[in-house]
Amino acid sequence: TYFVFLFKLTNGENDLCIGINTHGRYRDELESIIGMFVNAIPLRCQLDPHLSFQKIIKHVQDNMINCIKYSYFPLQHILNQHPNISNPVFLDTSFEFMSSMARDEKNEIMIGDSQFSLIPYSIKISEDEIMSKFDFILSFQHDLIRNELSCTINASLDLFKAETVCIIAQRLQAMLHQQFTSFDCTTNKPIYELSLALSNEQYIMQSMNNTQISFPSPLTCIHHEFVGQVMKHPQKLAVELDEQSLTYCELLYYVQVLSLTLLNEYHITPGEVVCQCVERSLSMVIGMMATEVVGGVYCPLSPRDPEHRLDALTRQTQSPLVLVHDLTTAKFAHDIVSPNIDSILNIKDVNSDMDLSCLSGVIVKSEEIAYTIFTSGSTGTPKAVQVQHKNFIDCMHSLAYINSFNKDDTVVQMARCSFDIHVQEILGTLLVGGTLIMLHPGGTIDFDYLSEALQNKQITYLHTVPSLLLRFFTTVEQNSKWHVLKYLRSVCSSGEPFSVPLIDLIVKIGIENCIIWNLYGPAETTIDCTAHRVNITNNTQSIPIGRSFCNYRCVIMNEYLQSSVSDQEGELFIGGVGVFAGYLGRDDLTSKALIIIDDEVFYRTGDLVDMDEHGLLHYRRRKDHQIKLHGQRIELGEIERCLLSITSISACVVMKWDDDHLIAYVQTYDIGDEQLRQYCQAHLPPHMIPSLFITLQKFPRNANGKIDRKLLPTPNVSNTTTLNSKESILTLSSLEERIHYIWLQILPSSLTRIPATVNFFAIGGHSLRFIELYYRYQSLFNFDAHALSVGLFLQQPTIRQHAELLQTLPSIDTQTTRCQTLHINQGKTFLN
Repeated sequence: TYFVFLFKLTNGENDLCIGINTHGRYRDELESIIGMFVNAIPLRCQLDPHLSFQKIIKHVQDNMINCIKYSYFPLQHILNQHPNISNPVFLDTSFEFMSSMARDEKNEIMIGDSQFSLIPYSIKISEDEIMSKFDFILSFQHDLIRNELSCTINASLDLFKAETVCIIAQRLQAMLHQQFTSFDCTTNKPIYELSLALSNEQYIMQSMNNTQISFPSPLTCIHHEFVGQVMKHPQKLAVELDEQSLTYCELLYYVQVLSLTLLNEYHITPGEVVCQCVERSLSMVIGMMATEVVGGVYCPLSPRDPEHRLDALTRQTQSPLVLVHDLTTAKFAHDIVSPNIDSILNIKDVNSDMDLSCLSGVIVKSEEIAYTIFTSGSTGTPKAVQVQHKNFIDCMHSLAYINSFNKDDTVVQMARCSFDIHVQEILGTLLVGGTLIMLHPGGTIDFDYLSEALQNKQITYLHTVPSLLLRFFTTVEQNSKWHVLKYLRSVCSSGEPFSVPLIDLIVKIGIENCIIWNLYGPAETTIDCTAHRVNITNNTQSIPIGRSFCNYRCVIMNEYLQSSVSDQEGELFIGGVGVFAGYLGRDDLTSKALIIIDDEVFYRTGDLVDMDEHGLLHYRRRKDHQIKLHGQRIELGEIERCLLSITSISACVVMKWDDDHLIAYVQTYDIGDEQLRQYCQAHLPPHMIPSLFITLQKFPRNANGKIDRKLLPTPNVSNTTTLNSKESILTLSSLEERIHYIWLQILPSSLTRIPATVNFFAIGGHSLRFIELYYRYQSLFNFDAHALSVGLFLQQPTIRQHAELLQTLPSIDTQTTRCQTLHINQGKTFLN
């Protein structure tokens, strides 16, 4: 019973060891000798969770009999044979079982006609405290006359809270009740099916999933909801970018223009994937909604990705075309059809006599796919998550239901198109009838520009990852610009754990009347699926991810698909209206990701969480090697497979180091860091390129022949030894001095002087900082991606090389320009 209880209490640990005391009289002649022969020996038991309780009893009994054979062997000699065990924790616990004919209050028992007094392992200090040599004591007393079994648990107050010990006792009682009150339970069921859940915990779990809400809406698809908003308020501002703006009516007009082109000239049919590769612009919004209007499946491609990857992703979707605009026309090969949205809208002689009858003939149902978005894949190939119209609409209704955002909000678009959050920010805002504020490319990390937008556009809703939120709020606090945040009503954070320092900073800058939300959800459950309203006045070390949305269900299960109990880690399974339709063209991966629980489809997230006594979920960690870096979901296996495709590399391990860097350990003899970086730059997006490559001739391995990650050398992501070279005092050119100053602003504050030939990533740089650097260059030297792409700077990541690249520009005078991505004609103020 004790072994089975430990198996359940430790959340499935099946290799257990406890200390037991033996009488030590292993020879007959010792039986009559007076003295202390007791010896403590370890009893190790490896449980098979699929065995029944009765079979476990036989297994433990056989183990015990075999162990007793060696009871004469002193414990110290046993430990000497295992020098790797410096602190045998099984000696900190004690398990006692006493069976007797009678027992009185004086702790005396009768054995035959003789009376004995028990010598306790503990000394009583007060009514509630005792002194003991053991940290944890579980004692059973079996009264043979009364046929009663009593149990006592004593635990160290230094290690356990009193309420924790009480809960442990309740769980033991619940398990004993299952084992001994039902014959069927003890004989047939495997032990992993035994539950430690208490009745109040079962009630909390049931109430947590009591989320059914009806949202009355006769409309079925995203574009139908959008047209409904146009009919309600045609002259309301729909989207704005710097000096450009469109009302809902004007936006619908341009959406119809592009939709007709997609139907009549490119013959897009419902269900076809339409890829789109554009920078932040009005064209992005128009392209997304036009794709929905013609029944296409919107699939965003990041302009920051290398051309090799863009080509591979496009072919993976089998998309007949890729929508681009003026800044991305050169991204694709000539054999890929790439209509230019800007050209279509600016050059076409559009008028009010458009024939919209063909649009009304496009039939799209709510069960059809609205968009597909790529996430990192452990097999080396990105996975395309397919989300239905009904998934997205229900998720937006849930967010509006908790008032995370609503029709009166002015929403700033922060997320890159590689994040599914951008779909909520753009289409979700238009779906509920809000106003969308677009930022020019790089605007989210240009904090002066972002601050100006928040104040001048009176932004009320902001959603971004915690790391970026922390950096932005820090800048606001340092520059005493709290006033730029005065219009914020709702700040949402997701993609990474919400940190306590972020709460402290929010308190410090004093955002008045602003609700802070910690949201959680993988792309496979449609953007977000749980929410927690953060109480910034509470002193806490862990910010919950909260409770499930309306019409979602969250279940925490162990590896045997049995419900976990409070404060016990388990994998989070999510069911309900947001569960995705599957991975595009990968039924094998879909079948692994989706599981039926109680006749309902659930997505297995791979995230380990636990539930507190209030029914709030807390994210703990991943059960695999998937990570989040600056909010971006990354399968480390995808990076490893990319590197392993290089023939001279025989082994590779990629790890996340601190919160900002990826480190790649490579087993090779004849390839250098720069070659590895250039190869990754040609095949991976910037956020997946390791900051540091460490080459080894041979990896350390454990006794099983596997790579021992703990013995890999510690990386130095801010290599100060490099900065001590004589070159650091050499004179820089005027342009190099300007670049040097920018680097010092972006890189860690400990740097004071950077040599002109030092790699950006070798001194604390990472992908997010590099993108910030690139956009800083664009702002200061007035060029776009046509002139110099981010890839060129990545391939030549030193101050001197960047100066040489910038020298190729016609003029490098510092200028400030506004982003003009689309010359919108005079807006139409009528509805067709």
